[in-house]
Amino acid sequence: MVSRLSLALTGIIIVLAVVLVVFTNPPPQDEMMVTVTETIAEIMVETTIPKTEIVTTVKTLTQITAAEPLPLQKMSVTAVFHRLLFDRMIHLTHAGDGTNRLFLVLQPGQILVFLNVESVESPVVFLDIRDQVDSSGNEEGLLGLAFGPEYKIDGYFYVYYTASSPERSVISRFSVIPSDPNKADPDSELVILEVDQPADNHNGGNLIFGPDDYLYIGLGDGGGAGDPDENGQNKSTLLGTILRIDITASSSGERYRIPPDNPYTELDNFRGEIWAYGLRNPWRFTFDKETGLFWVGDVGQNGYEEVDIVKRGGNYGWNLMEGFHCFPPLIPVCDESELELPIVEYTHADGCSITGGYVYRGSRLESLYGAYVYGDFCSGKIWALRFDGSKVTEHIELIDSPLSISSFGEDEEGELYILSFDGRIYRLESRG
Repeated sequence: MVSRLSLALTGIIIVLAVVLVVFTNPPPQDEMMVTVTETIAEIMVETTIPKTEIVTTVKTLTQITAAEPLPLQKMSVTAVFHRLLFDRMIHLTHAGDGTNRLFLVLQPGQILVFLNVESVESPVVFLDIRDQVDSSGNEEGLLGLAFGPEYKIDGYFYVYYTASSPERSVISRFSVIPSDPNKADPDSELVILEVDQPADNHNGGNLIFGPDDYLYIGLGDGGGAGDPDENGQNKSTLLGTILRIDITASSSGERYRIPPDNPYTELDNFRGEIWAYGLRNPWRFTFDKETGLFWVGDVGQNGYEEVDIVKRGGNYGWNLMEGFHCFPPLIPVCDESELELPIVEYTHADGCSITGGYVYRGSRLESLYGAYVYGDFCSGKIWALRFDGSKVTEHIELIDSPLSISSFGEDEEGELYILSFDGRIYRLESRG
């Protein structure tokens, strides 16, 4: 009787033979992986090699056959969801629940939900909190939405909005109505955190869950030209920061906890919620699903817009620097030794307000895979770049569009959308 070990060895030899044949006569990459994977699956059945060994083998082969990314190339934009037209769209996301729905945030205080199909005619109002949202300032309103890691189980989602009397930013939890997945309960609000705001601009407003399931929240420096209160470099305030909090046990008695590995938990006069600081107005950020890198678009003052890779405890320079440059501009030399500098910047010749985007992980645009896509609200320009962890390896302008880009969005398949203040939703298209 043939031993299990002999069968396993025979299977491995066959796998290597298959790989040799495939690489000698290579089909297109997608077909190559299907061929190799299917053959290995057959070998697994015939030789009873443990499944864990097969998974490891497939993973290794995937790494071997992964092609170099295609060069970035110019693109165009086209409108989608042609029957939808809304003022002041500010965010587009999904619930991660496999329902193929999209959730559209409107700045005055509504969240709409609709099926992700081109023919959709009218969305449903998922949540309406206009009566408690202050959207009187251009940068105020309902600014962020994030669905909890266990949304399919507990129905919890989180919003960031500005409120008045006093002026403040509010991060709250709401619940979906169990009997109707397209309706949230407006009376279910649990306020997690409130931060006083000295002005009606630089409110930040993004919030996302990281790969660690902690909630990350972006706050601007509190407004005013040049950060007059110097909040950006003040770690005793939550303004001008990215926060990281644990909301897994949120209740009326304990709204959130500070993760013990946050960088400033043991330091006097430093807020333990802070993950990174020295930001002027972080407008949209994301974690890359594959690399885990934390990308932030930070809005500049009068000269430079920047893209940052945010790290634990990093100081991103505001208001000592704007982009790669000393601030105020009249200062010829500034100490950069303890600062995290941007990976790219652009001047106000190319725009005036950066809108951070996403690392593209969809399947429609092959040349864009793995690139970070971002744009500018004022100019409508959209760029893409690749970053190898230490340097930018590719960076181009994808398109000089006529759009007023308020936000990028992402669906469950990793496909990107562009929100514009002309009331339309767009997506990128290859030109070739």
